[in-house]
Amino acid sequence: MDFHDKRNQNSYSGRTADSKWLTTIANQLSRKHIDTAADIGCGGGIYTRALAMIGIPHVIGIDSSAQMLADAKAACRDFQQIALKKGDCEDLPLASGSIDLLLARALIHHLPSVQPFFQEAWRTLADGGLFIIQNRTPDDCFLPGSAEHVRGYFFSAFPHLRNIEAKRRFSSAHIRQALHSSGFSLLSEETLWETRAIHQSKQELLADLSKRKGRSLLHQLSDTELAELVHVIDTTLEQDGPIVEKDRWTLWIAGKELER
Repeated sequence: MDFHDKRNQNSYSGRTADSKWLTTIANQLSRKHIDTAADIGCGGGIYTRALAMIGIPHVIGIDSSAQMLADAKAACRDFQQIALKKGDCEDLPLASGSIDLLLARALIHHLPSVQPFFQEAWRTLADGGLFIIQNRTPDDCFLPGSAEHVRGYFFSAFPHLRNIEAKRRFSSAHIRQALHSSGFSLLSEETLWETRAIHQSKQELLADLSKRKGRSLLHQLSDTELAELVHVIDTTLEQDGPIVEKDRWTLWIAGKELER
């Protein structure tokens, strides 16, 4: 998916963060004083806004795409504590030691290597700061398809998508090692089932899939293939609705040690 293409406007905006996500992150921050947070690869600002909603006084959303930042500006217009900046995750427009919390949600699978980003995260975090990474491992991705885990049907219908997905997903062991070699201490690692959407009917789900909205992997399918996938899910899912669609993620919460 080309995140810079205006045709993909609002692909990653227009929804709110799941309440379970808000609670999980708020619990992680409950013993920390967080004054300034940065949402790296903020897209349309969904989680930039969420960080502000849990009470962080200053939140910076950073993305390399002008189109995504335009979407985020519209989504975050009611939050005075949010600033948006254009920048690359390997060269962040942030002063060294200026950030208390760095969030990287659904970002690292777009990177050929996580090491340059993790080193930049180390630079920008204040001593004692937190680095939260949320992404899917191969184990998260390849669970069987169901009414809850609709993504699983993508790979059973089109096995070649499994190879594409496997190549862009880092294992948990790889992330742990990269964090350690960048100077971070892994504080916790956990699995999170995050509600993606509640579809009132199966037809609503199928219409959402047809738009590819927020589903970069589906841009690997032609229009004909996408129509075939929609048909497969239509005939496989017996449940008409409501359908609570979820994705399984892994959260790594790391801390910047006071001395490296």
